[in-house]
Amino acid sequence: MWQQKSFEHEETKGILYLVPTPIGNLEDMSFRAVRILKEADYIAAEDTRNTKKLCNHFEIATTIISYHEHNKEISGQKLLEKVANGAKIALVSDAGMPAISDPGYDLVTAAAEAKLTVVPLPGANAALTGLIASGINTQPFYFYGFLNRQKKLKKQELGDLSRLSATIILYEAPHRLKETLSLMSEIMGNRNIALCRELTKRYEEFIRGTVEEVMEWASSGEVRGEFVIIIEGTSETVQDAEEAAWWENLSIEDHVTHYIEETGLASKEAIKQTAKDRGINKRDVYHAYHIEE
Repeated sequence: MWQQKSFEHEETKGILYLVPTPIGNLEDMSFRAVRILKEADYIAAEDTRNTKKLCNHFEIATTIISYHEHNKEISGQKLLEKVANGAKIALVSDAGMPAISDPGYDLVTAAAEAKLTVVPLPGANAALTGLIASGINTQPFYFYGFLNRQKKLKKQELGDLSRLSATIILYEAPHRLKETLSLMSEIMGNRNIALCRELTKRYEEFIRGTVEEVMEWASSGEVRGEFVIIIEGTSETVQDAEEAAWWENLSIEDHVTHYIEETGLASKEAIKQTAKDRGINKRDVYHAYHIEE
């Protein structure tokens, strides 16, 4: 156990600050965030070019150090050494809250394990910004972020999410939106949904409706910009029914694969359990999995 007192001996100890940046509108930058970025010894940035533009706008001259997915181990170690030696490091992501859907999480985890002080600042966040204006129940909610890019794994993820009664928050890129909506309709049904596009920017837009209605918009509308997707949770009645047949929308092959990958069963046991779930002969499952595969 380690009890962090964030502002005790603040002047003399090293600190890793987590500094949110605007998700589109620069006016959303807080006074405190600007001050911390100016006073820090270094700024750790996912994309130094984007952060340089932000710093130029607010006349911030602090040295920027690259920290991203591909150099996080080496760069992260160097950053933590600086904090351990008394430096003030401000971690930022490209936009919004650091450590959510970006490699900042790894740096924060390592800092906490090393008993280094981590101080978060409040600020812009795309997920909550979209949620509160979606018109869909805001409590409870479940933030998932980006789905897997592989269609097979994405279907499994949506199957798991479909049983939640909480409102679900996803992120999605424009070029993958249509496929995601189609799979959502197939697996989650025609529930209420809101697409939140270009949040806080000039072309901010909310597309609210059922999954089918939003799919129709996506087939003819302008699918541009990053999306926050807010999805209505399932009702308890539907949830109970789906719990009884969570595998209903999976092929036999995917059903067996789920048990192998998610629970660690050997293929023989996974086939046996799949046959039991479906009430069919094990030979039929074996044939579908091993021969038709």
